[in-house]
Amino acid sequence: MHIPDGFLDLWICAVMYLISAMVIGYSAKKLKDKLDAPQVSLIGIVGAGIFAAQMLNWPIPGGTSAHFVGGAIAGILLGPYAGCLSMVSVLTIQCLVFGDGGITALGANIFNMAIVDVFVGYGIFKALRRYNQDVSLFLAGWIGIWLGALAAGVEIGVSSIFAYGLMTTVLVMGIWHGALGFIEGIITMLAVRYVLIKQPDFVPLPKEVRG
Repeated sequence: MHIPDGFLDLWICAVMYLISAMVIGYSAKKLKDKLDAPQVSLIGIVGAGIFAAQMLNWPIPGGTSAHFVGGAIAGILLGPYAGCLSMVSVLTIQCLVFGDGGITALGANIFNMAIVDVFVGYGIFKALRRYNQDVSLFLAGWIGIWLGALAAGVEIGVSSIFAYGLMTTVLVMGIWHGALGFIEGIITMLAVRYVLIKQPDFVPLPKEVRG
């Protein structure tokens, strides 16, 4: 789902950078003076795990690539604001060091995977967990990545320099990541359930930070 350089018009890149910067700034403000050393370490641990999982990806026709994202996991384990910042660090390192996603498109990639996926996934989990925790985790992972992929499809589809139109990009990204989202939903459910049951102290962030 990483968008490379050359897929987006420059005005789209600028808009997505601006939106992402505003959300990152707000998230950092919400976390100011609320994190201690163990909590910062936890953010790094979760980010490292997601970083490794995201490196496994494959190209898809009419879009960019499909891979595990982990935004919902980050949002649920760390809270939406810390989860967002953790994903931002992952995506930035992938872009600058490994060339996974373009520099001009970094703002869009951050929006799709560190904002949409994280906040949507966390919101679904928080809203539905009172009814059924496992279902809420599954839907958080599935819908989070699916909406992030649709956002990427819209961004590249409205770009005049991309080879395919909006209908094609949204359809292809939606179908492929809808299927991948099913797998991501299962992984999210199993991973978070294991952590919360077996290692509850692994999630030490205070309630006000978690959202």
